[in-house]
Amino acid sequence: MEKAIVVKNVTKKYKLYNGNKERILDLITPKNYGEDFYALSNVSFEAEKGDVVGFIGINGSGKSTLSNIIAGIVPQTTGTVEVNGEASLIAVSAGLKNDLTGRDNIELKCLMLGFNKKEIEKLEPEIIEFSELGKFIDQPVKSYSSGMKSRLGFAISVSINPNILIIDEALSVGDKAFAAKSLEKMKEFKRMGKTMIFVSHSISQMKQFCDKVLWLEFGTVKEYGPASEVLKKYDEFIKRWKGMSAKEREDYKASVVEKQRELLTIKS
Repeated sequence: MEKAIVVKNVTKKYKLYNGNKERILDLITPKNYGEDFYALSNVSFEAEKGDVVGFIGINGSGKSTLSNIIAGIVPQTTGTVEVNGEASLIAVSAGLKNDLTGRDNIELKCLMLGFNKKEIEKLEPEIIEFSELGKFIDQPVKSYSSGMKSRLGFAISVSINPNILIIDEALSVGDKAFAAKSLEKMKEFKRMGKTMIFVSHSISQMKQFCDKVLWLEFGTVKEYGPASEVLKKYDEFIKRWKGMSAKEREDYKASVVEKQRELLTIKS
């Protein structure tokens, strides 16, 4: 099978500073200021053409960071990412300019993706109809609710017909009717053999839609494999996680992060 996405040993490191003074000192002096924070540590996985891969994990596990790296929005610190095709990220308000109207955002996004004026004029009515924004399409995006932003972003992304779709919690906001309609569109893309990354906290959506699941745990790969197998293990973990006290959760996270550091030290 042809590989659509190949992620090898990807690490994303950020610096956490106690105020702007530390940030500036870290830039202008040889001394190391700030604390290293690893959003992702040594993440690897492959998706074949036509795969629908779900990203799961509790908040702070690196799902959105990995999605943004695959989409080319942010760079990884180390490791390699190979994407064979045009990737489009669908996330709440991703790439939308708040001061522009919905219509202006459609035109700007399409121009940035290489469409000419004539092609945009043809696409625009289809995008507006799918978004169900009606008269709000000519209002500034800053006046939109999160659900309205998500609908506009989703409508633009699916209408430009990308090879690879990355859907990051875009179906978790807004009304259920639009979410169902969006899921149908994604199923249509799946039948067309498009590759998709689906980021969600909804295990039920994962079960009905995904072939494979990548379980991220505080920036590391916990499991990757067939959706039914990984989701069963994740469901059991979530039940245990919900039963943990705040102290037990902190201790669990600390043990995972410590293992990260040990592995990174060995590799370096």
